[in-house]
Amino acid sequence: MTASFYFYDLETSGLNPRSDRIMQFAGQRTDMDFNPIGEPQNILIKLSEDTLPSPSAVMVTGITPQTTLVDGLSESEFCRYFMEEIATPGTTIMGYNSVRFDDEFMRHLLWRNFYDPYEWQWSEGRSRWDLLDVVRLTRALRPEGINWPVTPEGYSTNRLELITKLNGIEHEHAHDALADVVALVEVTKLLKANQPQMFDFLYNLRNKREVASLVNLEQPKPFVYASGRYSSAFEKTTVSYPIAPGENGTIWVFDLRHNLDDLLRQEEAAAATNSINLNKPWREREPWEKGYLPIVKKMQYNRCPAVAPLGVLEKADGWKKIQLSKTKIEHNLKSLLSHPEFVERVTHRHERDFPPSEDVESALYDGFLDDRDRLLCTAVRNNGVEDLNNFQPNFIDERLPELLTHYKARNYPTSLNAAEAENWEAYRTERLKRQSSMFFGDMQRIKKLLASGRSPSSKSLEECQFLTEELMLWYQSIAPVAD
Repeated sequence: MTASFYFYDLETSGLNPRSDRIMQFAGQRTDMDFNPIGEPQNILIKLSEDTLPSPSAVMVTGITPQTTLVDGLSESEFCRYFMEEIATPGTTIMGYNSVRFDDEFMRHLLWRNFYDPYEWQWSEGRSRWDLLDVVRLTRALRPEGINWPVTPEGYSTNRLELITKLNGIEHEHAHDALADVVALVEVTKLLKANQPQMFDFLYNLRNKREVASLVNLEQPKPFVYASGRYSSAFEKTTVSYPIAPGENGTIWVFDLRHNLDDLLRQEEAAAATNSINLNKPWREREPWEKGYLPIVKKMQYNRCPAVAPLGVLEKADGWKKIQLSKTKIEHNLKSLLSHPEFVERVTHRHERDFPPSEDVESALYDGFLDDRDRLLCTAVRNNGVEDLNNFQPNFIDERLPELLTHYKARNYPTSLNAAEAENWEAYRTERLKRQSSMFFGDMQRIKKLLASGRSPSSKSLEECQFLTEELMLWYQSIAPVAD
């Protein structure tokens, strides 16, 4: 088992991993010094006839459904390739905001195609890592040696294409998956070369047990935490404290940048004058109007959080860089610990019960499969179109029979019997109906822009016009036939 990194990026039909689809997958394997191993992968995945892509997404990527049909792999073909050639033992799979976005799309793709949605990230020496929070914490505490972008308004931004531009890294065709992968490899080299100690420390924290050894309720202590939920005014970084367990192995943490006594007094005064206004825009709300989010937020051990002990602030003016001090943290921690009732109130308010998903394709997190169903899922994947014709597995999990019909319809449509074909068409019709309103609303907005001579993306007016025409042809080709 040879250790390696695999950098990857996706372009998708939209932003929701439960309902949208992967249209392009790109990746590059490297050794542990980030030297390329083999050629990069650049793969299109066929868009199924039950999906209307977001026109805005297509304007950015330039990938049409028709292109995926001509040049792409089916979902089942891609999943087999991914598991056999990419997610090999010893691989650390990496991306930029991949834990919250790309990884979720991959999990749902594997689920739809009867693969284990999790083992590619942990079994046989595999792991995953996300560079976005690594960039955030490096920028906050060890920015030396790297040029960091800001917006025209003067706010910090960590957009990949801006980091590459400022640091002389070639990155043409941003938002093309392969171009973004090549750029990410170079940015990773930049981080490692300039801040190797920080880089190696955070790399070890991709293991949730390592995170739990630093942040836990058995030995609670303040810790440094970088997260997209925190303010860019402080480089998305603060000192937090673990306060309560959450569901599914998560933990609630409190931002010690804030003094709870002060907040509770302000909340009480606002309530007394009836000045709590939930109609305000989110950014303008006071902490209590937000339910104290993100002052109190949930941290997930298995999402590669960028955390560090307080000792990291003792070097290189760390406290000053994030505009905090030991004295302030100690004072605010004392205030927090004097209000156990607040912790119970806030954390219980934000615990959510998720009802079972109505769509089996969105039901990934509704439960785990038992060993018997896992074996049957393997049998599904190993069956070709002829075998699937008469394959009637006796699943225990009630999600799987319908999921099998969808799997056959997308990958092996000739294997459907009459009843299955009817069920698939009913599902497809309903799914397209749900997508149509957003699709046509977005198309209308784009056409107005084009009519006024403005492009909805960095692409030319002519190219965007072509893309809108292709999208309308796609809709016409897959629209259900009226009774």
